[in-house]
Amino acid sequence: MYSQNISKLHSHICIFFIFIIFFTFSAQKNLALDPKFKACAPQTCGNGPNISYPFWVSHQQESYCGYPNFQINCTHKNPILTISNHDYIIKEIIYSNHLLLVANAAVYNDDDDCPAPRHNLSLDRTPFQYSSDHIDFSFFYNCSSELPESIYTFPVNCASNTTNHSFALFHKEALEKMNYSSDWCQSSVDVAVDMAEDVSFASLLDMTYVEILKMGFFLSWTAHGCSNCQGSGGRCGYDNNEFVCFCHDRPHMKTCDDENGINWRTKIIIGVVATFAGVVIMCLIFFIYQRRIKKPPASSYVKSRDVSSDTFSSVKDVERGSTYLGVHIFDYDELVKATNNFDSSKELGDGGFGTVYYGKLCDGRVVAVKRLYENNYRRVEQFMNEVEILARLRHQNLVSLYGCTTRRSRELLLVYEYIPNGTVADHLHGERAKPKEMPWSTRMNIAIETAAALSYLHASDVVHRDVKTNNILLDNNFCVKVADFGLSRLFPTDVTHISTSPQGTPGYVDPDYHHCYQLTSKSDVFSFGVVLVELISSLPAVDITRHRHEINLSTMAINRIQNHALHELVDSSLGFDSDFKVRKMITAVAELAFQCLQSEKEMRPSMTDVVEELERIRSKDYKADEAEEKITSADELVLLKSGPLTLSPDSETSNLVSWSTTPNESG
Repeated sequence: MYSQNISKLHSHICIFFIFIIFFTFSAQKNLALDPKFKACAPQTCGNGPNISYPFWVSHQQESYCGYPNFQINCTHKNPILTISNHDYIIKEIIYSNHLLLVANAAVYNDDDDCPAPRHNLSLDRTPFQYSSDHIDFSFFYNCSSELPESIYTFPVNCASNTTNHSFALFHKEALEKMNYSSDWCQSSVDVAVDMAEDVSFASLLDMTYVEILKMGFFLSWTAHGCSNCQGSGGRCGYDNNEFVCFCHDRPHMKTCDDENGINWRTKIIIGVVATFAGVVIMCLIFFIYQRRIKKPPASSYVKSRDVSSDTFSSVKDVERGSTYLGVHIFDYDELVKATNNFDSSKELGDGGFGTVYYGKLCDGRVVAVKRLYENNYRRVEQFMNEVEILARLRHQNLVSLYGCTTRRSRELLLVYEYIPNGTVADHLHGERAKPKEMPWSTRMNIAIETAAALSYLHASDVVHRDVKTNNILLDNNFCVKVADFGLSRLFPTDVTHISTSPQGTPGYVDPDYHHCYQLTSKSDVFSFGVVLVELISSLPAVDITRHRHEINLSTMAINRIQNHALHELVDSSLGFDSDFKVRKMITAVAELAFQCLQSEKEMRPSMTDVVEELERIRSKDYKADEAEEKITSADELVLLKSGPLTLSPDSETSNLVSWSTTPNESG
């Protein structure tokens, strides 16, 4: 009888705890969601793309679900974005790359019998920028005559009459070559167009201006990154003039994790697992107690189950769904097909961490696919590091990451935008190097754009750690895209350096970093100094055929500058001896490079200072200096007739090395 009572008590207790589990699950399932989390659920407008932060849909979402300038109106089932008082239909949103494909809304309005654009789109004071790949489609109105047939135009008949002609054309530079004056037409408008990959030149000529405008153009945007908030299960917003992560329980500042890094999902699972474990333990205690009284039949033996660590690893795994840290996850087989099974003929380059292949995705996009050499721990670390950094950065001079494979894929692959014109190293002293193909003006622009990208990285608490001309890509207009962030490091905001073993490419590694094992943003400044010298000299950073003291280009440059022999370092094709302005600019850039190459990091400028100095050098008017030099040369000639002029040893280099005597603590 006593045994039966114990058995009944055991059954009742098990039923009681099973009820607790059921109640816990039900309570969590029916937990009231924070109203702002619910309000900011992604929306759609007709057949358009999903709309979420930083965009928000008027009358469907609250304004705190996105930024004020990112308001979208759903008009006639079309998502309309207003930029500088002009309406644009949103055709596609690529959140992973902060890209937006838009087209002028007027060309979709059947009631508008003349949808030709009448005003230029100004992106000043907006969070948007044109993509680097767009081309100008120019409209000319009320022109006094038609163009010759040799220039193909797209007629705008609705804005033309018998005396005044209106039309559109590509490459308006042709008009300048034909000496058409600015008053030949009453007005003109430039419209950006991004050509689809499947549009050939022949098919373009068969299109109307309306069809061309409907192809649209890409804009990039600048806004606080959302990947960390989304990865923790939240929805991003902008409330009370600051970024907010709306979570199931309440709004958080950055992510749904608490101060211990635990998010609401993990809390629920831990609570449920703990409750379940308690039930199992209690049932086992009563079961063992019952066995001591009366041995149960073998069939009633209950096996305890282990709570696998895989449960926790799956909860902590950041690869949820089709994105990783907000970056698109590609199917491995899709990338195999895109690169023709990594065909060697499609190789674009070979670096220290992997081979890069040319590829074409099924959606028509041309990409560069980096295939990491090994799938070991170090490669996985570099892979995740590059994804994490590029996912949070957006700059016109940084290469865009389209996506990657998962860490569990057969191989680690990174998918970037394709930059068609090789690297700076290729054009300076590699396969693409041609005499006079890169004049000094082009090299100056490359220096400024690279410096701007590095300054942006440092402002974002990132040190690149592998700055070199092989990692500076060029598009067809010689615009810069800095690439390869496998060695880059995120910097905590409250530290001055990170102690780590030196890594990088020989010839570019900061000597102070090499000796002290302390990585700072000034390490990138040293590497950039080497890049400046390469732009001046067209010589590689390391060449074992040079004299043993000049194998490293940085050492060679310092020797030449200190010995007043800069002319021996400069590429003869740049016009250093024949063009006064070029000579003055190269001398000033050499001075800046000299400062960047100081062995002590405190003596180097910050990248912000470098950008400002390069901009000053490019924009300076050198005519007054040239006139003064001519007068000085004439005076010196008179003096030489009466005897030699003795100069101070420091007078010739006072400007060239003046920075090296004053420590710079910034950066």
